[in-house]
Amino acid sequence: MVVAYGQILTTDILNLSKNGFINLHASILPLNRGASPIQRSIMNLDKETGISVMKISEKLDGGDISNIFKLDILENENFQSLNERLSILSSEKISDVIDNIFDGTAIYKEQEHKNATYAKKIEKSEAKVNWNDDAKKIIGQINGLFPYCYFIFNGVRFRILKALLSSSSGKSGHVLNENLEIACGNNSIKILEIQREGKRAQKINEFILGSQIKKGSDLNNA
Repeated sequence: MVVAYGQILTTDILNLSKNGFINLHASILPLNRGASPIQRSIMNLDKETGISVMKISEKLDGGDISNIFKLDILENENFQSLNERLSILSSEKISDVIDNIFDGTAIYKEQEHKNATYAKKIEKSEAKVNWNDDAKKIIGQINGLFPYCYFIFNGVRFRILKALLSSSSGKSGHVLNENLEIACGNNSIKILEIQREGKRAQKINEFILGSQIKKGSDLNNA
């Protein structure tokens, strides 16, 4: 049984077990094959994800499937929360999965390979906010890459830990009010929790008391 193992097993290893090697993959296969299925699912604004029980083959996450256990993605849920809930789901199901394999009752079905999508490895550059993006995309970025999504203002890095969608509009990257509502390419976001580089995380009402980021500030000013 393999979980979150970042290597492709070769044929000589796969042939060691008469029952094969089984992988628990954190997506509804064939969607989001690859290294970052949880992050990509949130970033893509998916409504659900899950755990797929798959027989390992030499093709990346392309083996036959015996079970899929689905889970709704909660509104504004971040990577940490979803990762924990998927881990709990896996721990609840893994014993039954193993029993079915040894009982010979596990049934495997081939994936619909034509519908496959890939969750490529997260690059560091993806964590920086582009204020010209749609507000929904930025929210997905903040939640999917939690706690690393950031912007730079006057040479200082600020991590956005929690934010909500807002319907206000303005010039992208500009702070619209004292509550740190920021205009995006379409609509805006309202930051609820933030962390200045080298400092502790703060709720927004505490952060704004001593911050140089005020109404009218241009966050494109790196």
